Parts: sequence; structure tokens; C-alpha cells
Amino acid sequence: MISPRQITLVVSVYNQAKFLEHWLAAIGLQTSNPLEVLIADDGSKPEIGDIISRLSSALPFPVRHIWHEDKGFRKNMILNKALATALGDYIVLTDVDCVPHPKFIQDHAHLAQKLFWVQGRRSYLSDAASGFLAAGSPVPSLRLALTGQLTGLMKGFRFPIGIVRRNYEHRGIIGCNMAVCKEDLIAISGWDEEYEGWGLGEDSDLGARLYHLGGARKFVYGRAILYHLHHPTLSRGHMSASQKRLDETLRTRKTKCLAGVDKYL
Repeated sequence: MISPRQITLVVSVYNQAKFLEHWLAAIGLQTSNPLEVLIADDGSKPEIGDIISRLSSALPFPVRHIWHEDKGFRKNMILNKALATALGDYIVLTDVDCVPHPKFIQDHAHLAQKLFWVQGRRSYLSDAASGFLAAGSPVPSLRLALTGQLTGLMKGFRFPIGIVRRNYEHRGIIGCNMAVCKEDLIAISGWDEEYEGWGLGEDSDLGARLYHLGGARKFVYGRAILYHLHHPTLSRGHMSASQKRLDETLRTRKTKCLAGVDKYL
């Protein structure tokens, strides 16, 4: 367990202005505030910067916009740039298409523990539910579940007692709800920028190298909850190359990557 004020919250962004408005409204309603928020922006249009300027001034913690030019999918690079500037001792990671529960930061602070990294889950809102949900409104998870507009029931409710499984498994590694000590991320060189495209490798590779470093995982249900807003699925034409790179990381049990955060430190 740590103080929430030790947390740097990093959110990955690429356009999706409506989602960003939802996300900023939800993070402003947290029961515990992080030290800072870093918006890791993989080359969004100026509209995103305008939204950040307009909405972040009302938040009770600093918000910094980390941006680089749009040259294709370079999410791992912008995450490394954000990591290099983070002031917190503990990094909580999410994506802009995931609306955090009001106790998201509180839960991650409580789950933090040396020698572990944390893997939270996410439930999925339907297209209709994502459309009618107003920014800053609580997600009516029970009603949406009963009407079939929320899937992943075990992932969408905050239980009286959280379920935590400690393991070294590779199943379910997702970067949209992950928390890691900053020193551990630096020790493994952060994200491997040689991955291209989303959906395989960039998150699994990071988790694998954390395992190789010696850190076990807390696999969590009923705490640190996110609600995923609906959007079209992106292309996965890169999957074969990503799988080969991930297989090599697993085979060699490496901890560091060559194209990582080190050049920004």
C-alpha cells in the first residue's frame, strides 16, 4: 500500500476527443487524487490539446500533455517519453477509451506492493451505452449488465472484498489497466519501441520482462475497475511480426529492450 500522492497516472491518447472528455471528467471525480496526470499523446490533432487546456485547469492535480508528431503507431515511444518525465514513484497506466471507477486511484494505491506489479481488468460498454453515457456521470453497471449493455460481469463491479491472484501467468496482460513501480519500468528499459501496431506484444512484452526481472503479478478482480467505451476495432495486420518478437523475449528471458526509455533519461 502506498499514498495516492506517489502515483503518476499515465493515459494513452490518440484523437478520440469525446472519450478524452469522458476520461477527464471521471478522473476529476476520484476519491483519491494522484500526484499528477500525464497524457501520453501519439500525435493527436490540435483539438485534443484544446480539450486538455479547457478541462484540466479545474482538476486538483497537475496535468501535463506529452505529445509528438503523428508518424503512425508509436504508442510505445510516447509512453517512454512520459515515463522519462514522471515525478511519481509508482506508475498507473490506462487508455483514453476506458472510463475509471471513482475509486480507481484509491484501489491502485491500496494494491501497490514491492516485488509485484498489478494487472486490473476492464468491462465493455455496448455501442448504445457508450453513446448515451454523459461525461462525469456514474456508470450504472448493474442496470447495464441486466439489459445486456455491459459485458464481463466479473470485471465491472467493485466487490466488498477484492479478488487478488498472485501469479506469473501471461494470460490477460493488458496495458490499459496496469500499475508498476517506476524503478522497475526503468530497470527493464520501459516499452519496446520496435513493436508496430496494437493488440499484441507491446503490453505482453512489458509484462514478460517484468516477470524476468523477478516481479510477480497481482491479477485483480473487483478493484481498480475500468469501463471500456465502444469503438471500431483497428487493423491487426502486424500480428505475425509482433508474435515473433514476443516469442523471442520469452525464449531469451531478457529483461531489457534495445529501443526503450533509456535514450530519454
